[in-house]
Amino acid sequence: MVNRRLFVALEPPEAVRRRVAALAVELRRAAGRAAEDVRWVPPENVHLTLQFLGAVPQERVADVEAAVRAAAGQVRPLSLEVRGAGGFPNARRPRVLWAGLEGDTAPLAELVRDLGRRLAPLGFPPEERPFSAHLTLGRARDTRGAPGLAGALAHAAEAAPTPWRAAEIVIVESHLSPRGPRYEALARAPLSSAGA
Repeated sequence: MVNRRLFVALEPPEAVRRRVAALAVELRRAAGRAAEDVRWVPPENVHLTLQFLGAVPQERVADVEAAVRAAAGQVRPLSLEVRGAGGFPNARRPRVLWAGLEGDTAPLAELVRDLGRRLAPLGFPPEERPFSAHLTLGRARDTRGAPGLAGALAHAAEAAPTPWRAAEIVIVESHLSPRGPRYEALARAPLSSAGA
């Protein structure tokens, strides 16, 4: 049986990718040697995960795509903006460094809940943690977090926002390799509620 490693996401436009890349450069510079404690996400891999699916049997891919298309048809395109930066679980010893998202975050959160309801019967339960709209910039190499980045994150949080009009959901296949993951769009579903 062939499995495909999939997740459902929003892909940022090029302007957002450039802003996130610049933000990562600023963070590295401000963090100095502490930047070496982080595995930075390449700009081409930056995305907003709506639901991670993991290993999906090939014969279930069409059902997943149908569920994603159905959810996408229930929401209008989203007006978002990249604003601020921070760390999970906190900025003092972050395990994940992120750029924040503002704007249509309530309809975005509802879209995530709807995806979860549609994908759960197919064997892909939603994330138990509450949804937090963010773009991952990097992950600490140590599971205890990366100290020394709080000042850099506070400085980055003051940057001007970058607008993003999200108009489609993407089912992404992750190809793992020793050089890191490579992402490939498997299917795209436009956001297109009747009132949009």
